[in-house]
Amino acid sequence: MTADYLKIAKKKFKSRLIVGTGKYKSMLECAKAIKFSGAEIVTVAVRRVNISDKKKPLLMDYINPKKITYLPNTAGCFTSEDALRTLRLAREIGGWKLVKLEVLGDKKTLYPDMLETLKSTEVLAKEGFKVMVYCTDDPLMAKRLENVGACAIMPLAAPIGSGLGIQNKINIQILRLQTKLPLIVDAGIGQASDATIAMELGCDGVLINTAIAKAQKPYNMAEAMKFAVISGRKSFLAGRINKSIYANPSTTNKGII
Repeated sequence: MTADYLKIAKKKFKSRLIVGTGKYKSMLECAKAIKFSGAEIVTVAVRRVNISDKKKPLLMDYINPKKITYLPNTAGCFTSEDALRTLRLAREIGGWKLVKLEVLGDKKTLYPDMLETLKSTEVLAKEGFKVMVYCTDDPLMAKRLENVGACAIMPLAAPIGSGLGIQNKINIQILRLQTKLPLIVDAGIGQASDATIAMELGCDGVLINTAIAKAQKPYNMAEAMKFAVISGRKSFLAGRINKSIYANPSTTNKGII
């Protein structure tokens, strides 16, 4: 088999699983879970990063940014202005240009505000950022994001942290057919089978945080997600059989005695 890489903004990654760094009991637990997951990209909420208190632990002390790609995100931003300010700060602090944009609409659903998201994506792309965008699974909005310069489309499977799994497989399939950009399911994954389904639908990757961090055994779940993504990808590339409402015998009638 030829090498199968996840390509984002001209960068190649062996793993198609992206892991969040929030909600863990400690940074040590987070670092161990990431190791079990095999992830090569981790999201980091810029607004929650400790950059001033030397007495508190630093994420970089546990997760080496030279070995793992940091993906700064705008978690907690509810306006375009806040999101733009946050990512410009990330660029100044660490020189990061590959970023994850999320502009939330309300605190109850944490659904993305697509008008603010679209506006932010266009501005960031013009400023040279490589923008991976958290969005709804609306094919029309996703196409607009692509047109204004997004480098990856990241539709939610279900509300953030809900664990409900993929609620609209049809839209995910439409998104897969209409875009050549990396398609990464972001938010709502609850168990390993959800990740496999996302990959079998043709997604290029899956972003998972809560399902691992809040599992009863985070390390076991991290490893399960690793293999689920690999399995789903291989299944997609293998090409499934056609569906039929009737049986199709494994053994033909030819040559029966």
